[in-house]
Amino acid sequence: MTALPRPTALLCALVAAAALLPTTGPARATAATAALTFGACPDSVPTPPAPDRVECGRLTVPLDRRNPSGPSIEIAVSRVPASGTPAERRGILLVNPGGPGGSGLPYAVTKRARLPGSVRRSYDVIGFDPRGVGHSTPADCGAMGGLFAAPGAEPVPTTAQTERSYLTSLRHLADDCATGAGKAVLPYLSTEQTAYDMDAVRAALGEPRTSFLGVSYGTYLGAAYAARFPHRVGRMVLDSVVGPWDWYDFDALQSRAMLRARDTFFAWTAAHAERFGLGGDAGAVRRSYLRVRQGLAARPVDGFGPAELDRAVYRALGRTERWTGLADGLRGYLSDGSVAGLRPAAAFDGPESRNYEAANRIVKCADGPGPTPRQVVADLRRIRGADPQPVLTGMEASACAYWHHLPARRTPLGSPAAPPVLLVASAHDPVTPIEGARRLRELLPGSRLVTLDDDYSHGVFASRGNACVDGAVAGYLVDGEVPVADVRCAGPGLPVTAAAAPSE
Repeated sequence: MTALPRPTALLCALVAAAALLPTTGPARATAATAALTFGACPDSVPTPPAPDRVECGRLTVPLDRRNPSGPSIEIAVSRVPASGTPAERRGILLVNPGGPGGSGLPYAVTKRARLPGSVRRSYDVIGFDPRGVGHSTPADCGAMGGLFAAPGAEPVPTTAQTERSYLTSLRHLADDCATGAGKAVLPYLSTEQTAYDMDAVRAALGEPRTSFLGVSYGTYLGAAYAARFPHRVGRMVLDSVVGPWDWYDFDALQSRAMLRARDTFFAWTAAHAERFGLGGDAGAVRRSYLRVRQGLAARPVDGFGPAELDRAVYRALGRTERWTGLADGLRGYLSDGSVAGLRPAAAFDGPESRNYEAANRIVKCADGPGPTPRQVVADLRRIRGADPQPVLTGMEASACAYWHHLPARRTPLGSPAAPPVLLVASAHDPVTPIEGARRLRELLPGSRLVTLDDDYSHGVFASRGNACVDGAVAGYLVDGEVPVADVRCAGPGLPVTAAAAPSE
């Protein structure tokens, strides 16, 4: 995208997209509460089954909350009204699916469909695309230093020369974001500014409190809202918690958790050797895995190489229901050289993915100080010391080493003035390890932790189908029942496989 004079290219992109949702409010935000008028939704938002309905609108907010009379942007908002009686209604439940970079506009429909009936009757479920995402001033970082090349460059540097090349790609990614998104905008596509947007949605809807359900990155956003607006927090559920660390430190923690999850996957696959044929013990399955990766590194298949494999593995390890497909995909490559079972359905270089990856880096690098290049290399070597073939897909904040905007402080999270919050975690989640929930709880006194034991997946409430978890969270959201102590729920364990491979 060509850079434009102020308002920046990113702001002007909003104007081009304005027809996608009903537009309300002036070109610049005002100090008074902005209006929010609902109408039809864009095609990306599914239609819920009757009699439920979804409606969408736009809310004008300042780009910089410290300068309310300056440039403004628009936030796309969706709403599915509560299905119960007026007496049952508890207010609004804002929802966020994670990221940073995840679109929340359709999430009001898709997540609500899985919520317990009592929650659906009690709350208007409110989705929104955070600033920089989807229909809310979408960010564009162009080529992102070659991130979307197919096949991508080897993502795990192992020599001084490849380490230098890795750092160069991070520098180019940062340069591309400064050019594509607009250097002047980078500081304002942050979690803290999005927390202000959440409160603007609350005010526009005339609600005294914000109840909130955040998953993954949504937990970090919820904690930022609690820090800034503790007295406006209603009932808050933080599911699969990002801990109160710098993003780079969190990414490094996650990379180590991914190694543990992959080892568990190897052992599980070996326990089903007759089903998958990848080896009878974890070591043998690992060797099969390495043969796949080495083969793709030597000769990528139709643009699918080691970088693409690592992204597929990263995604699959986060939910155990994807493990069978991953094991089948590895076997398929070893059997006939096909990557059909490994290649994701959605193209990585598609517009939604490009926006996600851009917003992800911009938000992470706006939220606090980044690492130095020296630290990036030291941690790469440390991770390779733990395992010579790690999965580094989630090390997104490494790009902050070269960012064009350097935040002076970390995003504030949590507050002792906020009411008790319910945190939810899977005992062995590799995407957001449970340590994050334990650490964040220290910043939210009186809060409780609901743990799904013997579980290895990311996303728990209204996701894993666990009656114990769903009942505890629904009781909190609907009746305000804060458990007297932490809750532990029996989990499902590792997946049970079919006796034979599914037909293609």
